[in-house]
Amino acid sequence: MNFATLLASFGGGVFGAALGGLPAFVFTGFAVLIGAAAVLGGSSFDFISNVAFGPVFGPHIAFCGGVAAAAYAAKKGIHNAGKDIVSGGAGFNDPMALLIGGLFGILGYLLVSIFNTIFPAGFTDNVALTVFLSNTITRVTFGKTGVFGTLSEEAKARGRFTPGGNEVWLPHQQDFGQIFIISLGVSLVAAWYALAVIGVDQAYFPAAAFVGFGISAASLILLCIGTNVPVTHHMTIIASLSAIASGSLVVGVIMGIISGFLGELASRTFFIHGDTHIDPPATAIFIMTFLLWVIF
Repeated sequence: MNFATLLASFGGGVFGAALGGLPAFVFTGFAVLIGAAAVLGGSSFDFISNVAFGPVFGPHIAFCGGVAAAAYAAKKGIHNAGKDIVSGGAGFNDPMALLIGGLFGILGYLLVSIFNTIFPAGFTDNVALTVFLSNTITRVTFGKTGVFGTLSEEAKARGRFTPGGNEVWLPHQQDFGQIFIISLGVSLVAAWYALAVIGVDQAYFPAAAFVGFGISAASLILLCIGTNVPVTHHMTIIASLSAIASGSLVVGVIMGIISGFLGELASRTFFIHGDTHIDPPATAIFIMTFLLWVIF
């Protein structure tokens, strides 16, 4: 942890708030792909750690800055959707919203630095854990529904874990059959790729582990413009890491599928009844990464 990176994290939070949480995360995906290409090309600069997961586009910084800015704007009454992670915060025309994004960028950097210090290597995904905690702090600070949300009368009739009406995460990805097929397909591809790359050289680990995640994140540019694409980065990252840890395509696929269902469970637990964004994929990723540490 150093002061220059702390300042850069403030800037990353402001930038993420100005772009909007999801557009900033799309850039995370593209940065991961650039970094993977750099690894395979023999670059000595760790582009993935310093840019994709660092103060520039790290989800714990830029994405969380966007989440916090939208929640603040909704509480202040200058934006009508506290869960909105697509709209750029610059459009709120309120410098304070961007400042909030910068402060949450600093928070994200500090939390990851602390977790990197106190947890053993691989214990969990410290970035994903920080995204979950930062989003939770945003809910408590700017929201009104509490961490687990507040059920409407319709939701009480349906049951907490049955989405419906406006209380949904991804309508095109919430049915169990749909989740299974999507997670099966993307986990197969991600796990196969990870094993193919790591089989060439163990030094290619970053390129093997994170390309599936990068493709998944970058694909969300289509979600930003209204196309119903799946959200899969919690599936592909876990499938890749599981395949590498076990050396098995089948294990990678199974774990990716479990992560897909865990993401949907997280959405029904924290997201759908709330008035700010608590990220379901990040929740699944930090839990599943801890599970991998326990198993492998």
